[in-house]
Amino acid sequence: MSDKKSLLKNPRVIIFIVLLLGSIVAIHPGYTPGKGVTTNLNFGLELEGGSWLQIKLVGTLAQIDADSGKLVSGIVEPIIGAPIQITSNSLDVGGATNQSVTFTTSGTVNSSQLDYLGTVNVDKLSGNTTQVTISDISKQSLIVSYLSRALDAEVVPTSTQNGVTYEIRTSVTEQKLESLLEKVGGSIHKNEDGTSTYKEGVTTATRDLTKNILSDKLNSLGLKDIPVRTVGDQYILVDFAGIDLATAKEIAEKPGKFEIRIQTTGNETEHVLYGQSVVSVGIPTYHDQQWHTPFTLNDEGARTLQKVALQTGAIDNPESHYLIMYLDGVKIYGAPLSSSAAEKLRESPIYSWEASTGSDDAAKAEATALQVHLRAGALPVNVELVGSGHVDAGLGAQFKTAALITGFISLIGVAAVVYFKYRRPEILIPMVGTSTSEVIMLLGVAAIIGWQLDLASIAAIIATIGTGIDHLVIITDEVLHEGKLPPSKVFKSRVGKAFAIVLGAASTNVIALSPLVVMGFGTLKGFAITAIIGVFIGVIFARPVYAVVIKELLHVDENGSASITE
Repeated sequence: MSDKKSLLKNPRVIIFIVLLLGSIVAIHPGYTPGKGVTTNLNFGLELEGGSWLQIKLVGTLAQIDADSGKLVSGIVEPIIGAPIQITSNSLDVGGATNQSVTFTTSGTVNSSQLDYLGTVNVDKLSGNTTQVTISDISKQSLIVSYLSRALDAEVVPTSTQNGVTYEIRTSVTEQKLESLLEKVGGSIHKNEDGTSTYKEGVTTATRDLTKNILSDKLNSLGLKDIPVRTVGDQYILVDFAGIDLATAKEIAEKPGKFEIRIQTTGNETEHVLYGQSVVSVGIPTYHDQQWHTPFTLNDEGARTLQKVALQTGAIDNPESHYLIMYLDGVKIYGAPLSSSAAEKLRESPIYSWEASTGSDDAAKAEATALQVHLRAGALPVNVELVGSGHVDAGLGAQFKTAALITGFISLIGVAAVVYFKYRRPEILIPMVGTSTSEVIMLLGVAAIIGWQLDLASIAAIIATIGTGIDHLVIITDEVLHEGKLPPSKVFKSRVGKAFAIVLGAASTNVIALSPLVVMGFGTLKGFAITAIIGVFIGVIFARPVYAVVIKELLHVDENGSASITE
């Protein structure tokens, strides 16, 4: 009896019991009339029922080249409304340190019209001729500027081993892109095998950015945790557990590409900036009898807004030049510049802004919605729905029941094998109890971090039961010899040897599963993470306690006269 009481004084056992009770509290099992058994566990699509959507990222990738002189003409002439004559061009000169281009024109040129291309110097020559020099410029920036204006889309260059790949963040056919490039003496590069470098899709960086923003957007709506996974480089898969297909489609269509445009003349608008220029968004506040949503622009966005406001005349007549915010091309907000903001923009860019929506409850709701759009609605590319499906809630409940039964059968099967091997309850009960406690603690971790349990996670838990019992058998066989336990000193030595084997086996499991965490997606990643967490729980907390418990239950004494009791 004293040996058994000493278990409750062992620090390992105390920590183990606290963690086990904490896990039960985190899981919070209960029963609600009409709903049945309830817990804090989150279940995935297969176990809860619901809908899934497959979303395609819209974009184009290509390696291209063009004539720098024609690029300058193609960009500048539509802006100033007059032809130009290139007089000096060092953009195509290899090794040039200060690349620049100089041209003359009979048109009127304002340096602010072209300062986004580089450093602009305007000189009046004799007669009506104006000479313009643009320095700190490159062919790459010219290609980006030309295609951005021609396609009204963001263009991002990315350096690769084979050259520069341009990511055009909109859908454009190869024929249309070739046609645009022909106007500036350009073309799409070919691969070494003669195929075109043109392809539909986006870069991996853009795919991951879109996935992260979409995840933030969906999970900020106060819904159940919604996992967002990437499939290849062009698709994103979203699971809406417990949500019907129509609602899922409605939710998924809300996120999109955020853009701010400025009203020019009539109903015409001009692009100002995309959502990437919004670096932070504050909580809506009420002051000056208005609800406001504060947000901050980065340096490029602030300077671009100032430049466009100057060009369009919004500073002089703000009431006629609204700043309008769009999400997927749909207007979500519009208002003119305040008089104070317009005056400040004459002198310098403004980085911190506030969008006012009004004073009533509807204005408060609009300010809150705008906060979400500014924070997570700024997808770098547009998306389109290409696939969908639905798992009936009743079928999900059947899967959940089947998974529970499978886990229970696995535990009973393992217990039977252990009993036939040792035929002693003193070994069977601690083994089954240790394995069960590992499952409870693993579920407790899942409840605490909000991890969604799907069929793959359940499979990982079942696998954890099997590997855990393997490790416990190793410990038992190592310390037992001919049914007897050795003296305490020898016992400790054998336990140490057993744990060296267990740690080696556990390390092998973790190393084997780690690539799935880094490189895998979807259910494979969930399986790997669940299994790795189970390994750590078992090795660090559960299996050391098993060694302590079995020593006490089998009555080891310091004289080495211990034996397995009936």
